[in-house]
Amino acid sequence: MGLFKSTISRIRQGLSRTATSFGSGLRSLLTGRSIDEAMIDEIEVRLLGADVGVKATREIVDALREDWKAGKISSGDEALEHLKNVLKSRWVHHEPGLAVSGDPPTVILVVGVNGVGKTTSVAKIARALREEGRSVLLAAADTFRAGAVEQLSIWSERLGVDVVKGNQGADPASVAFDAAEAAVARQMDVLLVDTAGRLHTQNDLMRQLVKIRDVIARKIPGAPHEVLLVLDATSGQNALNQARVFTDAVEVTGVFLSKLDGTARGGIVVAIRDELDVPVKLVGIGERPEDVEAFDGDSFIDAIFAE
Repeated sequence: MGLFKSTISRIRQGLSRTATSFGSGLRSLLTGRSIDEAMIDEIEVRLLGADVGVKATREIVDALREDWKAGKISSGDEALEHLKNVLKSRWVHHEPGLAVSGDPPTVILVVGVNGVGKTTSVAKIARALREEGRSVLLAAADTFRAGAVEQLSIWSERLGVDVVKGNQGADPASVAFDAAEAAVARQMDVLLVDTAGRLHTQNDLMRQLVKIRDVIARKIPGAPHEVLLVLDATSGQNALNQARVFTDAVEVTGVFLSKLDGTARGGIVVAIRDELDVPVKLVGIGERPEDVEAFDGDSFIDAIFAE
């Protein structure tokens, strides 16, 4: 069982740009037409243009071409259904939402580079959890970026949740440890830990994240229960590079894909799943605090291809 539920109508609204450029484009290309080699080549171009990724696109197009040559698919309408089914199959065993600890608090470590909307994403998650009736504690462990602690403090006041913080330049791991202690003492349901996105070098950043993860685990066995990587959907393939680095360092368990409403290339969720085997768990579909949804593969694909 996971935290969060997805609402198809809100996902459709957030994915309107992807649906207009990609889904509608494919429907116009395929509906009422016969399949040929040139059309399959065009499908490949459009999948790549939507950031579906080279690996996934090759698999999808090769399967489509094989079925066409075998006579299993002859019309564009059949090809469209084939594409939808193949894309949906990538999430057959994926449960939407975040993992829940059987023995609270559930600890969610939120990581990502600066500029992806990480702190705002933490606030969105906190708000959604509060709406579900869960108690939430925030940890402001990004002590290096000017204004980061203040930003999270402002969100905590707006949302009515407490935040554990230290002075700018303080040891982030000590802040995380203090927050873990407080979460246990106060019997909180969820501890959300915001982290830095940039230090002097990439190695410095990764070592700091590993340290934060380890001190939390010493206080709360089994924690963190989720290591959630925030990626900016508008950054396209660069998001994949970020995901590789963070996954190698701190064993990312899921992705929060922010700014999905601001891109016409929502296929990046397929690339992340195929090339990194890391599931997208939450999506940001707007700028308001309430604009966050659990990612569900079927709903996502239906939204892209919606008329």
